[in-house]
Amino acid sequence: MQPLGLIDIGGTSIKFAVWDGQALKAHHALPTPTTKAAFFELVTHEVAEMKQQWPLVGVAISSPGAVNKLTGVVEGASAIPYIHNFPIQSELAEKFGLPVSMENDANCAALAELASGAGKDVDSLVFLVIGTGVGGSVIFNHHIWHGAHLFGGEFGFMLMNDQGTLSELGTAPAAVNRYLKANPTAKKLSGKDLFDLAAQGDAAATKEVDTLYHALALGIYNLQYSFDPEKVVIGGAISNNPQLIPGIEREIEKIRAQVKIASIKPNVVTCQYHDEANLRGAVVDFEQTYDRV
Repeated sequence: MQPLGLIDIGGTSIKFAVWDGQALKAHHALPTPTTKAAFFELVTHEVAEMKQQWPLVGVAISSPGAVNKLTGVVEGASAIPYIHNFPIQSELAEKFGLPVSMENDANCAALAELASGAGKDVDSLVFLVIGTGVGGSVIFNHHIWHGAHLFGGEFGFMLMNDQGTLSELGTAPAAVNRYLKANPTAKKLSGKDLFDLAAQGDAAATKEVDTLYHALALGIYNLQYSFDPEKVVIGGAISNNPQLIPGIEREIEKIRAQVKIASIKPNVVTCQYHDEANLRGAVVDFEQTYDRV
């Protein structure tokens, strides 16, 4: 494939790179502008710089928000309000003088894992991005399932019990908050600190970590028996924790023991790509959007 310009729009920074068919080139990041005018000025300048060095055939963009592939409008909400609710894709294509593709950032990360990462050997997968909340993507037959309202992959809204959603029970920041609420004299700590305390035998920390594992296991179990993907891939900073997969698998086994008819064990793995995932996935989305391989 001929070179593609790549843009990954984030709340604090925007990443730029060029895909030469094999690897990312000229990968760098700049602070996200605070206004729409400054945003257009920045990305137009960066693409013009790319075009001076590479014969770009298009620009592939990873974006927050609910990207409507039919209209080229970023719906929903994000940390960058000015990119929403106008035909941003067509306006960028006009400014760049090139074809432009846009897709949600979690969907791009999932496509990257599907193409050459942790999901490269499957046709279908569920991708969970675990951060301050839980988002993600559903892929069938190598394509994103966006859903009727562009809410495909918004796993964090799933209720895990009468008290909370997956985002409220299955993330490290939420587990830390529960621990600090139950232990008001404890000093502030990170998610890693909480896992370390649990590993050292701290009963209160163990309780909250086990709550996290159980919520994720229950969500994954339900997704397995709803969509039956070949793999469940987990991304986000927590995916770097070597305790994560064993902890989830222990809770899945408890659920399977409770539901004895449940014969399928979800195949849960961590992602391969991290910082590069959104950019790499934007390449896959461009190829699918314009039927280029």
